Amino acid sequence: MEIHRLEQTTTRKVTLRLIPFLFLCFTISILDRVNIGFAALQMNEDLGFSHAVYGFGAGIFFVGYFLLEVPGSAMMARIGARKWISRIMVSWALIAIAMAFVQTPLQFYIARFLLGVAEASFYPCMVHYLSGFYQQKHHAKAIAGFMIAIPAANAIGSPISTYLLQIEWFGLTGWQWLFILEAIPAVILGVICYFYLTDRIEDAKWLTNEERAWLLEVTTRESLEKQKVKQYTFLQALKDRDVLILSMGYLFWMFGYYGINMFLPSISAGMREEISLSVQGMGWLLGLMYMIAMIAMYLVGKSSDRRNERRFHVAGCLTLSAVAMIASVYVSDVSTIGAFGLLTISLCGAFGAYSPFWAIPPSFLTGAAAGGAIALINSIGNLGGFFGPYLVGYINDITGSYHFSMVALGISLIASACVIVFLVKGGKKAAQPVASPAEHADKTA
Repeated sequence: MEIHRLEQTTTRKVTLRLIPFLFLCFTISILDRVNIGFAALQMNEDLGFSHAVYGFGAGIFFVGYFLLEVPGSAMMARIGARKWISRIMVSWALIAIAMAFVQTPLQFYIARFLLGVAEASFYPCMVHYLSGFYQQKHHAKAIAGFMIAIPAANAIGSPISTYLLQIEWFGLTGWQWLFILEAIPAVILGVICYFYLTDRIEDAKWLTNEERAWLLEVTTRESLEKQKVKQYTFLQALKDRDVLILSMGYLFWMFGYYGINMFLPSISAGMREEISLSVQGMGWLLGLMYMIAMIAMYLVGKSSDRRNERRFHVAGCLTLSAVAMIASVYVSDVSTIGAFGLLTISLCGAFGAYSPFWAIPPSFLTGAAAGGAIALINSIGNLGGFFGPYLVGYINDITGSYHFSMVALGISLIASACVIVFLVKGGKKAAQPVASPAEHADKTA
């Protein structure tokens, strides 16, 4: 019983110390990545950008992200997550501020590309970092704890961004102030990160000696157990069958996800007049949609941990997202409110799949191999973030409608679900969760 209490108090301390801070950092990261969707409501008209130009610029972020993702993860393994995450946040903030001063399509493309380069490896660094402080049975819930920052950033950022579009100070318009003011928190958090995070359990002075010893023991035992199945090097992990298939599944997923996410403000702007909604009102509506998705994301992560099942949670969420997205195209001609409801369900599915998906790589990989695999999956998958928005913008310029592109995005999500269910092995490689000292004591009592 004493050991069980030790497990509970240690896990609670780790969660309270790391999750809120990483949640805040990731929220600002996502906000600076996707606020381009709201800036486009003014920027495209001011600078004369077509939908295709905007879609290409929004997506080229992920090309820079792709090129530096794996090298950045390798660098993190060398110098430590604390320094690397701090560097990422400060550099991307400075480039995000520079976004306010682009004037031509080429400048827009370069700034977005460099933003992707600066932010590359940020997400896999945090996933890998957290996996070192939690038992395997808590991975999905821990990942969900900071990954709800993705819908949270949109939920909080939607009304804030639409408000910032209305200000004009010192000769700068709303979309320019949007980029500047939403980037400043990243500089502040980047500096704090350097002093706040600890790279290893052994350095966690915010735990007692007894808590550090227990956490180090249980995480080390789980790591050794996974290595008994197969010990991967960094390079071997990059060539592993399941890692490559997860990368392909994530590619299809991000194609659909970012295709809709980057254009959702523009899609909603075209629908809001039918229900007499102001621009600020649209921001609050989108915020509510993302808030519901945030709740769904947490519940799916909790369910995945409780059942110790990942693949079908991911596939079920993506299938639901695809069906709702495609259905919204046909319902929008009949009911705008119904279309918004279906888009909310689609967002719930797209976000809900995140935490069980990212709990899969640490289930059979450890150490630098896990970091490299997560980086590779994220970098290849995020190339879908380039093709998705560009396709939506291109089709819209040709047809004057988002209907055809949304059907294509839905099909891509279904393809992702099929890849993950039918091609990824059902945990054959994954080591079974190692019994914690508390569980072991219960069995021998």
